[in-house]
Amino acid sequence: MSHEQHRELIKTLHECAAACNHCFDACLKEDDIKMMAECIRLDRECADICSYLEHALARNTPFVSELASVCAKICEACGNECKKHDHEHCQKCADACFRCAEACKNAA
Repeated sequence: MSHEQHRELIKTLHECAAACNHCFDACLKEDDIKMMAECIRLDRECADICSYLEHALARNTPFVSELASVCAKICEACGNECKKHDHEHCQKCADACFRCAEACKNAA
């Protein structure tokens, strides 16, 4: 399958990585940074796997299903953690993560 067939997934992955990177940066500026530690960690994990899968799809990886499955799990974990926090950046990140997890499940 060529990367053109994954155009929507690539866009969703890019948006999720951007949301996670923004959330990561904003979490570092929160007053109680210890409370945000797991959110920060998962933001990094999620941004990294989304960026990796985005690039892998662009180069026509043969491992779409396996990578998308792992990405979906990480996106869900990040979304669930972000949803616990009332900060707007966390809520927006959670939404992006859940959209991305669903798209990845469909690709897997």
